[in-house]
This record gives sequence, structure tokens and C-alpha cells, in this order.
Amino acid sequence: MAADSAEQFCVAEERSGHCAVVDGNFLYVWGGYVSIEENEVYLPNDELWIYEMDSGLWTMHLMEGELPTSMSGSCGASINGKLYIFGGFDDKGYSNRLYYVNLRTKNGTYRWKKITNFKGQPPTPRDKLSCWVYKDRLIYFGGYGCRKHNELSDCFDVHDAFWEGQIFWGWHNDVHVFDTTTQTWSQPAIRGGDPPQPRAAHTCAVLGNKGYIFGGRVLQTRMNDLHCLNLDTWTWSGRINISGEKPKDRSWHTLTPIGDDRLFLFGGLSSDNVPLSDGWIHSITTNGWKQLTHLPKSRPRLWHTACLGKEGEVMVFGGSKDDLHFMDIGHCSDLLIFQTQPYSLLRLCLDCIGKNATLLKNQIPCLPSKLLQQVLKKITFWAAVSHRQEKKAETERQSQLNTT
Repeated sequence: MAADSAEQFCVAEERSGHCAVVDGNFLYVWGGYVSIEENEVYLPNDELWIYEMDSGLWTMHLMEGELPTSMSGSCGASINGKLYIFGGFDDKGYSNRLYYVNLRTKNGTYRWKKITNFKGQPPTPRDKLSCWVYKDRLIYFGGYGCRKHNELSDCFDVHDAFWEGQIFWGWHNDVHVFDTTTQTWSQPAIRGGDPPQPRAAHTCAVLGNKGYIFGGRVLQTRMNDLHCLNLDTWTWSGRINISGEKPKDRSWHTLTPIGDDRLFLFGGLSSDNVPLSDGWIHSITTNGWKQLTHLPKSRPRLWHTACLGKEGEVMVFGGSKDDLHFMDIGHCSDLLIFQTQPYSLLRLCLDCIGKNATLLKNQIPCLPSKLLQQVLKKITFWAAVSHRQEKKAETERQSQLNTT
């Protein structure tokens, strides 16, 4: 493969604890960290990696403006083409700053803006929280962070304390809302139901007007409970009683809405510190979990991101394949794509042509121009897949040679 082709088929750098969102035909990735010689190294705060779904190509864009610090564990979400980043952890501690960047830039310049002219009170500093997006609002839940003595409340489980400065660290189960249209922070009055236990490294997803939460960690306990909050009435469901089998306890997993009534759960770290590669689908209609049996067992992930693509596929990027507490070296840069529903007939035809481009090289130029453009992107997509598979196989061969 020529050098320019190798550069064309580059991928975003490996990482964990990053942010990723989908807007239109693109997946956007920012932040996170890697481990170099047992040191946590935060990835550059001025780099935005963009994956085009049709061509399968990654590009890196330098960012400008009021840059967030390089962090891990921030919470990223998109509303109306803007990526919002809240919270996170860096060398100086926990953050409760909020930034956004317009992803639908007209001139190709991605410029961060720190939101400082807000009304209301933001959450206390924290990381590993989750977020629901509903009616142009960012609704944050939970996370691990720090509070002063006069900020302690029932929504906070203390983990450790520094008495001299009266600073406490621990887990949250509070709910905070940021209205992007009025630039206002608020805390809704919960009108009923039992809230989930404080937690971090859990996951959130929205279906209709319900915000769902699954799992997470508090103290030394990892959980597998499912809760939902009505985002109109601010009423908690309490722990949802599940019929049949259910996923095991975990943290650092993802939950992605697929369709109108289903949630896709993937990966995480189990209670016995085993990185997980299992996938489950929860049906709101039947109130049951069903484990997917066709997923590869050799691709565990934790502290990854998962985003819904334009044809119902779940795109998992990055994360670690190792237990980050004990062997923090297995950060990943590959993109796992899980098909959760049948692809459209057009998509299947484009894939077929893209995979067999050599056989069809005389017929392809005869296609109508609009269709030809789509086909050329699919040819690039499958060439990129082939190149990355060859490169991975070569790396594994070299690794085996080195060990023997």
C-alpha cells in the first residue's frame, strides 16, 4: 500500500474516556486519554477527529477559540449541530465548566466557546456523569466529583474527605438541567418515585420522554439496575422489575436507543473486574432483556463511546480492552459497528458494488452521476476496511513473532 493511501486510511488515535457524537453523516470524537509508560496522557484539546460514514475515512481538524482543557470523563452531547462538553477530570482536578462548538461550520473552522454568561447554578465539579438530551435541554445525572462541606446533601455518597480544606469526594444522584435556548441552569423538583442510588460510570439514554439509566459504580459496588425518569413530570420509576434474564453488574458501559422502544447495551467492566464484550437489547414493550449471541467475544470494551448511525447501526469507538484499574495499556482505536436492523436495499446494493469494484470496473463509470458519487465513496469505504484489516493482521503477526 502506498504511503499516501496509508495516510488516507488513518484512524483517530486510540483513547478512553473521550466524547463522541453523531451529527448528520459524521461521527465526531474529542478528548480522552491514553497511557504511556504508566502515565495518563490527555489527548490534545485542539483536535477534533471526524469519521465520514459513507466513505469510512477519518480526518483530523485543529480547533480554535476558548479551548477546554484536555480531559477525560467529560460528558458530550449534541443539540442542533452543536457539540456540548460538560465536566471532566484533568491534572488539576474536576471540572464543572460547559463548552460548545458548532459542528455545522460554513468555513471548516471549529471554534470552541466557553459558556460564561449563564443564569442559575451549575452542578458541582465531577466526571463520569451521563446526560439526556430532551427538548433542546441537556439533563445531567450523577457522576463522581468533589464538594465543599456546605454543599453536602442526600444526593451525595462520600467516598473520601480532606478535612483540612473540608473537601469531600464521592458519587452523586442529582439531576441538573441546562436549557440551551435560554442559557440557564436549573435543578428540577423531583415530584415522586425513588431515585437511583448515587453512581458514576453509568450510562443514560432517551426514549420518548423517558430518560433511562443502567448500572454504574458506587464505592466498591457495580450495579445492573434499570431506572427511568419522566422528563416532563420529573417522576422516577424506581428500580424497574425485569422479566427474565438480565445483564450482569457493570460500569463504563454504553446504552444506545435503537428504534422507538429498544435500548442497546454493550460492554463495560464487571463486578469481578472482567472487561465485557456482551451486547443486550432491552425492549420497553416486553420489559425484558435479550442477549445477542453473534457478537465477537474477543472485542471487549469499557469506557468507550457508542453512537447511533443513520441506518440504525451502533458505532462503538475507542475505549479499553483491559481493566483500567490494574492494566491501563489496552486503549483502542478501532470502530466497531453493530447492525441492529436490516439495512436499506440501496445500502446493500452500494455495499455489494463497493466490495466487488474490481469485477465491475467497466460498468461503474456508466452509472448516473449522483449514484456514481455514492458508489465511489463505498469503494473507498471497503478499500479502507481491507487496508485496516491487513494492517491489524500484520501487527498481530509481528507481535506473535516477538513473543516467540
